[in-house]
Amino acid sequence: MASLNKVILIGNTGRDAELRYLASGVAQASFTIAVNRNSRGADGEWTQETDWFNVVVWRELAERISQQVTKGKQVYVEGRLQQRSWDDNQGVKQTRLEVVANTVLLLGRNESGQGGAGAWGDEAAATPAAPGGGWNSGNRGGQRGGARPSAGGNGGGDVDPDDLPFE
Repeated sequence: MASLNKVILIGNTGRDAELRYLASGVAQASFTIAVNRNSRGADGEWTQETDWFNVVVWRELAERISQQVTKGKQVYVEGRLQQRSWDDNQGVKQTRLEVVANTVLLLGRNESGQGGAGAWGDEAAATPAAPGGGWNSGNRGGQRGGARPSAGGNGGGDVDPDDLPFE
């Protein structure tokens, strides 16, 4: 029987990405993402609720995003869910559900005021992008370099979050 563990989130980061290195030398970055959703309460009024997710990124991807993912930035995160368990210092069992990301895409406006997206994927040999861009994974349709072409058909340029089909 087939199975699938895939998560796609778009939200705002709750803190800067924190980079650390394990004793083995492997890089790990972590940050949180807040995703808002609307729901109707028992009184019929609409309320906005926020779900928080812990995101973990490994190896070269962790090093790349640790410089760019800062508090408040809108990001697209793709990965899988993982639950970890451990005993803390007092011997109490702790559990944590987290998203292990293999793709992180910065959405929204960059510092120069232009729309833009920097993408990072999990390919170790990713190619640096054009100035202001990020890294695209080579297993995502073959395009490498800066931001993906917009849906507006202008043949290149920036990704507008309003053009994404799942927003």
